[in-house]
Amino acid sequence: MNHKLYIIEGLPCSGKSTTAAFVADLLKAEHPVCFVDEGSGEHPADFEFHAYLFESELSGFSVEEQEKIKISADSMQGGYIVPLARFEGELFERLLSHKIYDFLPWETEMPVMLAKWECFCKQALQSDTVYVFNCVLLQNPMCETMMRFGFTVEQSKTYISEIAKMIQPLHPVVIYLKNDDIAASVERAAQEREGWLDAVIDYHVNGAYGKSIGAEGFDGYIRCLEERQRRELEILSQLPVTSHVIEHPQRDWTAAYETIRRICI
Repeated sequence: MNHKLYIIEGLPCSGKSTTAAFVADLLKAEHPVCFVDEGSGEHPADFEFHAYLFESELSGFSVEEQEKIKISADSMQGGYIVPLARFEGELFERLLSHKIYDFLPWETEMPVMLAKWECFCKQALQSDTVYVFNCVLLQNPMCETMMRFGFTVEQSKTYISEIAKMIQPLHPVVIYLKNDDIAASVERAAQEREGWLDAVIDYHVNGAYGKSIGAEGFDGYIRCLEERQRRELEILSQLPVTSHVIEHPQRDWTAAYETIRRICI
């Protein structure tokens, strides 16, 4: 089968970025490959660091600001997709309040994100490129639907299933890195990422899901991640995609990469 999309999933600090790069290198021997890591800013299937403005919302900006926004923006769903990385200063701060992730209401965010996936699929089907993505099928949607909005697992699955149906023609392969010692992995990563742990704890314990379970501090963050992993694996098992769960690769990366090599080659 001609797989044109590989997606590496798992919790934070599970090894997704390194694994996605490994998969991309494996595939480059036979195919032109587009590897897109988390946090790239310009993602062909996701709006990681973009704002969305309805036409009517532009009136809140000066004429000069409107021109700057329109020059950088793309039209979609009756509004403008604005790449935040192209702005700075006061205008950036004002646009940040329209960031798709973190600030938009779900009824605005969902159709915008699905439209992005649809555009990507059409483009990918016309190309010989094989795409390798980090965490856009499960992690990003779950951070929004579960952590931010507090949706049920069924509500999250409904949304993610819509994406899975769109990408079916690409014969996607999802590789999930399951982690059995989440706290230890997070603690190791925190030693290398200054300020990161405080930010992610704040995001999770103050989101709708974290509040619903009374999550507090580091332990509360880990509780959120444990439940997210459980839900993601449940949802993944029901999606119409080829998927492989790598059990606890952190224990033996050599063995894990050999398994992944067999999956990809």
